[in-house]
Formats: sequence, C-alpha cells, structure tokens
Amino acid sequence: MKAGVVLVSYIVLNKRKIDVERYREEDVQGLKQIVVDFKVTSDDYHDIATLLYQGKFDVEVPEKGLAFRGAIREYSTSITNLYEKGQVGDYHLALLEVKEGENKA
Repeated sequence: MKAGVVLVSYIVLNKRKIDVERYREEDVQGLKQIVVDFKVTSDDYHDIATLLYQGKFDVEVPEKGLAFRGAIREYSTSITNLYEKGQVGDYHLALLEVKEGENKA
C-alpha cells in the first residue's frame, strides 16, 4: 500500500479524542502507521502530556474504520512552555502498529 493523504478530522488514543490538522496513513513493513499534526493549548497540555507518556495506545481512526494497538515512533512539539496560560503548541506524532507478543524467542 502506498502512502496517501486522507481527510480525517480526529483520532482517538486510549478513548481520548484528538482533533487533527493533518493525517497521513502509511504501511511500514506490513504494519499500519499514522502520522498526525495537531494543536495543544495550555488548557489541554497536562492531559495530552500524561496521555503521551503512556507510550502505547489503542488507536482509532473512526472516519476510516481503522483501529490498532500502536506505539510512538516519532514525536515533536513546537513549544515547551505550554504550562503558561494562553499558549498553543504544534504537535507532530507518528504511531506505528505493534503486535503484542510477536518478538518473543
């Protein structure tokens, strides 16, 4: 499957809805990967940071009928002081499908 751009307005990570500005879906060695860009306000910073620290997620893309268990492959943000009121950061996140228990000897 070739990488493609699809119109998706939100994803769900561990039951938390996140509105996205950009969405891309890829196939990486037979595994699903999504890449998203989204805004985080100072009001949402703590909840999003706590969520992302979990590392692995139940990933849902309802508009595509897509669901998988995923882990962070790439992560970046434009700002580090979102604890200051009124700030908005640009987040970039790539989530790669993980197959639980597959890499055991």
